Amino acid sequence: MVKRTAMLFAGAVLGTVVAVGTASADDAAKGEKIFKSKCRTCHVIDNGSKHKVGPDLAGVLSRGAGKADGYKYSKNLAKADFNWDEEKLDTWLSNPRKFIKGTKMTFKLRKEDDREHVIAYLMKVAK
Repeated sequence: MVKRTAMLFAGAVLGTVVAVGTASADDAAKGEKIFKSKCRTCHVIDNGSKHKVGPDLAGVLSRGAGKADGYKYSKNLAKADFNWDEEKLDTWLSNPRKFIKGTKMTFKLRKEDDREHVIAYLMKVAK
């Protein structure tokens, strides 16, 4: 009985891990669509590309805020002393001007699900 219970538990855990992995891939796919429709007007994700109105987001999750080479940030964002992570990106995308006063970015991604999907996409492609 103990062996069967352990096997059922292991199966449930494995099923959960597989489901989470699938959801993450699905989130990233949804995030790519949202990025293309709402973000790429101002941003690219292509290391070494020319910046648009906003900075190239390649490497955004491994660099400090306001630190993309060759992009002229607002004074307050250029002075920021933190690295981007999921939580900070979520707060930023929900209301950039509330997060950092005086920033150039005015666009808000209001829906929590949209932010979650875009962040999943950035985590996948903008490392």
